[in-house]
Amino acid sequence: MTEKIQILVVDDDAEIREVIQAFLRNEGYRVLQVENGLQALTILKQNPVDLIILDVMMPHLDGIQACLKIRQIMQIPIIMLSAKGEDMDKIMGLTSGADDYMIKPFNPLELVARVKAQLRRNKLLHHQTGENAIAIGDLLILPDRHVVKLREQEIALTPLEFKILLLMASHRGQVFSAKQIYESVWGEEALQSESTVMVHIRNIRDKIEVNPREPQYIKTVWGVGYKIV
Repeated sequence: MTEKIQILVVDDDAEIREVIQAFLRNEGYRVLQVENGLQALTILKQNPVDLIILDVMMPHLDGIQACLKIRQIMQIPIIMLSAKGEDMDKIMGLTSGADDYMIKPFNPLELVARVKAQLRRNKLLHHQTGENAIAIGDLLILPDRHVVKLREQEIALTPLEFKILLLMASHRGQVFSAKQIYESVWGEEALQSESTVMVHIRNIRDKIEVNPREPQYIKTVWGVGYKIV
């Protein structure tokens, strides 16, 4: 079945792209190549892609920004590549929406193994849910069924709580102000929305976070709003 799987390789280094392509094609995958994030966004609108291998340091639109934009339109596996091995760089990559992170130079065979693992995970996820599920860490959101699961356990959310969580999860990494959340979820003009939204965010955190005081999913961007990472 690998001949039907198409992988997009995004890297400004042509030699690295060719090496990755050679190893992936040896496994039977089809490969598309581009050299920056802007080209990646264009090709994603024109071609079906099952997985993206995305470099961080690129001209025009780097991997972090590209990943954030991709996550606004689709939820497919993204493996990020970077010459930076610091913990903070890795955290930034994963926070932007990447599913995996590898440090350059890397073993192409290990990259292929990680590609296979991500494809298996994504296939299993869709097989289990039968719908366009959203998976973030241990959190699983099933939009069609209005179901949220945390570590396989179903979480009881109110309809408004579910809408808020789905809004942010569908735009992973994007910061939403209380006004934006209110107008999107309640469908009316936000006059005194901040306290209302804050209460609902607190209730959601109480249900999905291990420690609501140090949330892992719904982050507060002080002075701006909230986002899911």
